Amino acid sequence: MIRFLQSKDNRFVKAILTVGIGAFIISMVIYLIPGILQNDATAPDTYATVYPHWYSRFTFTGEKVSMVQVQEVAQQQLQRQRLPDFALPYMVQRAGQQLILQKLLLAQADGLGLNATDEDVRNFLHTGQYGELLFPNGNFIGEDKYKQFISSQFNLSTDAFEKELKDGITINRLRSFITAGVTVNDSEIRDQYRKQNIKIKFDYAVISSDDLRKQINPSDADLQAFFSKNAARYSSAVPEERKITYFAFTADQIPGGAPKVSDAEVQAYYNQHSSEYQVPEQSRSRHILIKTSGGAAKSDAEAKAKADALLKQIKAGGDFAALAKANSEDPGSGAQGGELGFARRGTMVPEFDNAIFTQKIGDTTIVKSQFGYHIIQVEERQTAHSQPLNEVKPVIESTLIRQKETQAEAAYAQSLTTEAGKSGLAQTAAAHHLNVVTTPSLPAQGVIAGLPDGSQVIAKAFQAKQGAAPVFAPTGEGFAIFQVTGITAAHAPTFTDYKSHIATDYADERLPQLLSQKTKELADKAHASGDLAKAAKEVGATVKTSDLVGDSGQVPDFGQVGSVAPDLFNLSVGQISGPINAQRTGVVAKILDKQEPTAAEIAKNLDQTREQSLDQRREEAFGIYVSTTEDRYKKAKLIAMNAKLAKEPALPGQ
Repeated sequence: MIRFLQSKDNRFVKAILTVGIGAFIISMVIYLIPGILQNDATAPDTYATVYPHWYSRFTFTGEKVSMVQVQEVAQQQLQRQRLPDFALPYMVQRAGQQLILQKLLLAQADGLGLNATDEDVRNFLHTGQYGELLFPNGNFIGEDKYKQFISSQFNLSTDAFEKELKDGITINRLRSFITAGVTVNDSEIRDQYRKQNIKIKFDYAVISSDDLRKQINPSDADLQAFFSKNAARYSSAVPEERKITYFAFTADQIPGGAPKVSDAEVQAYYNQHSSEYQVPEQSRSRHILIKTSGGAAKSDAEAKAKADALLKQIKAGGDFAALAKANSEDPGSGAQGGELGFARRGTMVPEFDNAIFTQKIGDTTIVKSQFGYHIIQVEERQTAHSQPLNEVKPVIESTLIRQKETQAEAAYAQSLTTEAGKSGLAQTAAAHHLNVVTTPSLPAQGVIAGLPDGSQVIAKAFQAKQGAAPVFAPTGEGFAIFQVTGITAAHAPTFTDYKSHIATDYADERLPQLLSQKTKELADKAHASGDLAKAAKEVGATVKTSDLVGDSGQVPDFGQVGSVAPDLFNLSVGQISGPINAQRTGVVAKILDKQEPTAAEIAKNLDQTREQSLDQRREEAFGIYVSTTEDRYKKAKLIAMNAKLAKEPALPGQ
């Protein structure tokens, strides 16, 4: 072997062996230092790490997704969707996956040389959706106003905003690159438009599952047999219940009376939260809207002429408010004389926004937007400023008093809990003139009659052991200190006690099959006789008639036609459908009328339909690309998750 390596003609072989030895050394390092590849992913502040290349794990050059980022995105989504706080763990999981995919796609774009540049960001800010706001008439609004706009609209620093913008441009480039080859031919487009715009009217015979349920009348013997057969199903049908012994107090029972707040505390709070009292630049205006479509005007020219005539009347001394009430096609502001109140920069459509922040106060001008022609009059403008302390002092005092009350309540609850742990609930309650109550056995979703809100008490009680030390929980108007004093395990009910539930389950199990049989019987009779009404009468179905509906049309006792029975659009007038499962009903339909778009209509809408079809196919293609790329990264172990932070949240009650 040595002689082989020493040969002048074997330099390539030496290189191969050198690489192999290097790989062996790396493997030994990994083996001898356990966890060397997990450090980034398992750091307490790291949610996950995405490695762009196979060697990135060895060079520790992965892209981290921090837990702080995940929580910030989750909070934003929670607020945007107006979800309750208990949904936060689920939003965290979603936000984490979104950020991982973002890192993954950015790595793919980088490998293809598609990264956006600072110049790309500048061009977007000039010409994109914010161009009119940031560069009115081509002039930059200034660094201070730019920072204020980004902060108020996105709650981000300008650097963070521009970084997100750059990432967004990069991912859009990747999307365009991946979907560049997506095409659709004219024949497909015509067929798609035709199918989407066919309208049908039909008679339909309906068999109701509620009516069929009344026909299911099992004997006690049938129900007993069903109960025995499904013993495992009912083994814990009666849920676990717990008795809770507690005493509670409200805020007015806390020793020391109501808390007080000093001027110094108010000043300190004001100083610490000064950013909350920043009022951005605002403009108060009123307008008269003349729509270019969907309004009284039949054309753009007619709408413009009407707006010009109204402007002329106003400049001649006409009453703006009266003219707005009589002519404005904005239902929200027209009745108020056109008044829109104060608006922050960036909250209106760009053309309108630019006008109310640039034209002189008192001037009246016409501006065109996507909604039509606006006759705008600026009434007042406020520069960005801070609210003075005397203006917000009552609000701050109220906040600080509530904070002190909350702290006092929690401290008192902790003190009573500690005391109850030593002296017992009864003795502690008596010492503080409070009453001890023991609830009946309660399920996890039960209600404690003596408390304004006992949900958190019950939730904690179902996590505690019987006889464990006292704990406390909020009640909505104070706290309760309690112990679990009895547990009844989940168990099977007796047949007599649970008979009504068993009867319902019995019917639920048989109903789908019965509905299917009856609907098929109806369809067979209707096809045999060609008379839907006659067949419906024979099986006890009700005949109804739809309106002329398209693919997305909703029909009573049927649902959305295109989702429930898309094949109806392929039938000819007079044809009868097969059995249709509409979930809670069984339906058979007969086509009465069918209207298809003409060749001229199809040709007129060809370009628009092509774009819609291309967008849909590009969406599907990019979705497949993202999914396969994510799978590839996972199989190659290029996504390292922090197992503790990425753990799926438990469902309520688990």
